[in-house]
Amino acid sequence: MLNDWRADRIGSARQGRNPTVMKRLDASFAVIGDTQFLPGYSVLLADDPNVQRLSDLPRAKRLAFLTSMDHLGEAVEQACRSLDPAFRRVNLEILGNTDAFLHAHVWPRYEWEPAHLVGYPVWLYPHDRWSDQQFALGPQHDVMHEQCLRSVDHRERGVPSR
Repeated sequence: MLNDWRADRIGSARQGRNPTVMKRLDASFAVIGDTQFLPGYSVLLADDPNVQRLSDLPRAKRLAFLTSMDHLGEAVEQACRSLDPAFRRVNLEILGNTDAFLHAHVWPRYEWEPAHLVGYPVWLYPHDRWSDQQFALGPQHDVMHEQCLRSVDHRERGVPSR
């Protein structure tokens, strides 16, 4: 398990060994999430594993990270809207309660979500959604992965999303 890219997500991204990386952005990496119970879930990883919180970054890198978070959020929104008419919105979160490195979650939200969960944080979803193999990133998510990648590329080049 020592060679597993998950043990060092940022280091493996820097070395080109993290298969979830969609694109290297300014001060960060845009990655598709390991779990896809909400299709299009993505994460923005800071490019320095020693940075634990946004306030650890100098102002210029902080703004670059937040700009990349905005770009990834808009790209995921564009991808999800194009693939699922029940797409509602994107939620952006910087938490850091579990992983000690700076990262931002990009959560797409959908009309088809259970009524008792759709208006609440995704962290209230049952544990099995996070660990069930049917939701693990795999070939069944290739279309969403490719659409997110294309959207990130377009957003980074300044192509309008709408």
